[in-house]
Amino acid sequence: MNFLSTRGQTAPTPIDAALAAGLAPDGGLYVPESIPLLAQPLAAGSLAETAHTVLAPYFAQSALRGRLGELCAQAFSFDAPLRALSPPDSWLLELFHGPTAAFKDYAARFLAAALAGLRAADAPDTTIVVATSGDTGAAVAAAFHRRPGFRVLILYPDGRVSPRQAHGLGCWGDNVQALRVDGDFDACQRLAKQALSDEALRAQVPLSSANSISLGRLLPQAAYYAHAAAQYYAGHGEPLNFIVPTGNLGNACAALVAKRMGAPVGELRLATNANDTLPRYFAGADYAAQPTRATLANAMDVGAPSNFERLRHWHRDDAELRAAIQAEGVDDAAIVDTIRAAPSRYGIVPCPHTATGLRALETLRAQGDERPWAVAATAHPSKFDSIVEPLVGHAVEPPPALAASLARPASAEPIAADYALLRERLLADAVAAAL
Repeated sequence: MNFLSTRGQTAPTPIDAALAAGLAPDGGLYVPESIPLLAQPLAAGSLAETAHTVLAPYFAQSALRGRLGELCAQAFSFDAPLRALSPPDSWLLELFHGPTAAFKDYAARFLAAALAGLRAADAPDTTIVVATSGDTGAAVAAAFHRRPGFRVLILYPDGRVSPRQAHGLGCWGDNVQALRVDGDFDACQRLAKQALSDEALRAQVPLSSANSISLGRLLPQAAYYAHAAAQYYAGHGEPLNFIVPTGNLGNACAALVAKRMGAPVGELRLATNANDTLPRYFAGADYAAQPTRATLANAMDVGAPSNFERLRHWHRDDAELRAAIQAEGVDDAAIVDTIRAAPSRYGIVPCPHTATGLRALETLRAQGDERPWAVAATAHPSKFDSIVEPLVGHAVEPPPALAASLARPASAEPIAADYALLRERLLADAVAAAL
């Protein structure tokens, strides 16, 4: 299987080259030439075993093929439990049990192991440039921390992530550096894409991406949707529908991949915050990126979702795409109300992002929808203690791995949202590493 660019100006590319590149040379995002159907129904095995089954068709010609089971076992070593909520046929897919307490841990760990497995022993160090709205950077940092042959440069919007998220971005040291950008997430994303598209720079500094634009992020994330859907189908005999809180659309695209591969995934619905680019489009307006608004669900503060290119590539036209997926915007007032009511209504404390999914579930129930729905719980609520704790009236303890990272000192350097400055920084870092 080869991979194509969403912009159609790149030759079909083998998976190993697409993983290493991150972004296609024409600036597009890599997608499979076709999405393969699962050869057989998913067995009732572990999440790691499901990941191996889901990923195997894509890695059939990869140098990693013989090690794929090992890579999946490493990356998916913690579960993604499907937890029943208080209302009937309502579920929570808990994706926050990894080392940085966010769903991005799974794919970041897989990508790091895959890139390490593809790296020649005598190759120069590769710099992973990652833009983050809060959680991606920490997951990538944890996955690549002290991994030989790699450096990580994290770009995050200064003042637009929670205090604990900011700490989790700057607490690593060693081969990981955090830059707090004077701008929003879209500015960080533009800087990262400019670097990855700069052929002259890449001739001097080996670069790759760990954002959701990377195949190494997209494909592994399909595994937990396939796994949860298969578990549910085995016990109930019907597909499970999913509500996916989303900003940059990577997690949502992964759910669509799982469905198209034949996993028993039913309808997909997206929940966003007040950044309403997607709800406006799915309601019938022309697609138009919007200026980013700061919200309580900051990891979804995206006005120009990169993975929209993938959604358009996979559908013949706007009508087909709008028929396949719906989206609901949830403003800060509704997030607050949902978090405050969640302990009594659902028996849980959600993070602000998960709260958007719960509010979308409430909309469905109010419309009389009685089908089984699972909300993807994208992060642990303790990462947003300053928002969540006053609303639920008690402390929310961080899980042990997150608590350990919070105990370390943290620092981040300021930088303007100026590509010339970032380029200069990358060149200087490469020179310093070579000395």
